[in-house]
Amino acid sequence: MKLTSSAFSDGGPIPPRFTCDGEDVSPSLQWSEAPPETKSFALICNDPDAPAGIWHHWAAYDIPVDLTGLPEGAGRPTRGERFKHANNDFGRAGYGGPCPPRGHGPHHYHFRLLALSATSLEIHKTPSCQDIERAARKHLIVEAGIVGLYHR
Repeated sequence: MKLTSSAFSDGGPIPPRFTCDGEDVSPSLQWSEAPPETKSFALICNDPDAPAGIWHHWAAYDIPVDLTGLPEGAGRPTRGERFKHANNDFGRAGYGGPCPPRGHGPHHYHFRLLALSATSLEIHKTPSCQDIERAARKHLIVEAGIVGLYHR
């Protein structure tokens, strides 16, 4: 399985538009080559370089198997969406873009797509990103990732 973004290349800089210094919208993401047994996807974005440990920026889950990507801005929860959002470490549902401390150096933002053997995750009503990752790992078939860099 492959995960890509038209907003940044793997290992490349994330444009400010997708950060707290810009519009704080989620970048577009596309995927391909999911295993045939995939029943849904989960998408997770973390920053392992955060001073206090891993910072959870986004978890989208119960993404239908017929989707092959998410458009720019899909990280803002809206009515009628075909997937759900967990609460991030900023304390809100949806995407919270890169916002590292000034002068802390480059941070690595890991976007990971998990192909799952379950159509939906059995999870409580307001899960955290960590809850989604734990639940998704129980149904993991394969994982793909892309890393973007950002510093202030």
